[in-house]
Amino acid sequence: MRKRIRAGDHDAFGELFDAYARSVYNHAYRLTGDWAQAEDVVSLTFLDAWRLREKLDEEGGSPRPWLLGIATNVTRNTRRAARRHAAAVARLPRDEAERDFADEIAGRLDDAAQLALVRTALAELRRPEREVLALCVWSGLDYAAAAEALGVPVGTVRSRLSRARTKLAKHMEPPSPRGQMRGDRTTAVGPLREGNR
Repeated sequence: MRKRIRAGDHDAFGELFDAYARSVYNHAYRLTGDWAQAEDVVSLTFLDAWRLREKLDEEGGSPRPWLLGIATNVTRNTRRAARRHAAAVARLPRDEAERDFADEIAGRLDDAAQLALVRTALAELRRPEREVLALCVWSGLDYAAAAEALGVPVGTVRSRLSRARTKLAKHMEPPSPRGQMRGDRTTAVGPLREGNR
């Protein structure tokens, strides 16, 4: 069989594969600990065995030790190549992931719509209400400090701020979709009664 393998006899090499593939696979699995890698090692081992067939001694017993030696070298080379590949990949500059700007644009559109509502609502406030709102809400003054700043009683600040908040809440509601009016909650189909059949 050794002579036939050395001569490039395909049938002899097929017999070699059939006889020793399981043994090479088990050896490769023991070296790698991974079923998929072991399968790759088997393929590469028999590819190398075909390429190196002329180095197989003509005399001798089983070619199993020769194949297991090739499998050991293939495993070593495979690991070395994997380490080199990982090191090369690690040296590559990291590409910034393209961020999805759709959410940002949608947020900006929502913000613009909200800002338009706020501007419209603020325009509906009287000047004294806007002033109290600016002092108490935006500047963070308490009622007494706002009253002192405006030269009005604390009760006036409270009532103006209350009116401003009520008006803002009313104007800040988003517009209703077309065809439906606020408070229009009538059902399209009423309950079925016995007399309506």
